[in-house]
Amino acid sequence: MPKEVKKERIEVPEQDAGVRIHNFEEVSMGYTMELAVQEAERCLHCPPEKAPCIKGCPVDVNIPAFISKIIERDMKGALEIIKETNSLPGITGRVCPQEEQCEMHCMMGKLGDKINIGKLERFVADYAREHGILANIKIDEKKGKKVAIVGSGPAGLSCASDLIKAGYEVEIM
Repeated sequence: MPKEVKKERIEVPEQDAGVRIHNFEEVSMGYTMELAVQEAERCLHCPPEKAPCIKGCPVDVNIPAFISKIIERDMKGALEIIKETNSLPGITGRVCPQEEQCEMHCMMGKLGDKINIGKLERFVADYAREHGILANIKIDEKKGKKVAIVGSGPAGLSCASDLIKAGYEVEIM
């Protein structure tokens, strides 16, 4: 018999208002490992070729796969899956409008609250940064050509990352 899936979303802890008026830290404190695993365990693990959450993701992150790695507590594996298509998970986990993209299509929403995909992505990125975890990224054979990127915002950094993966030498200006 399949295990019962928790229908309610695991909310992310936030700083108390009395504390946050005295600092410049983020209001959302992010998941702990235990809370992230609990939220990840709610996922229905749709097959990647059918997962509507992936279709809703502009960068095609394999969401069920990285969520499975969280359940296994394999943050390096989760980070590597995310970074296959998303160079900036620490940013997108915070500012991407997930509720209108991947989360909007989450099948769990038919049974209860949708999976908090963005906060899980943020957790993986933050955990990796705090613990010095680096993703092993496949880089194509060097092309022997240089590309200049004008601008070091998110688009420029993502472009540089994709070009480096494709074997180009990149200079950001």
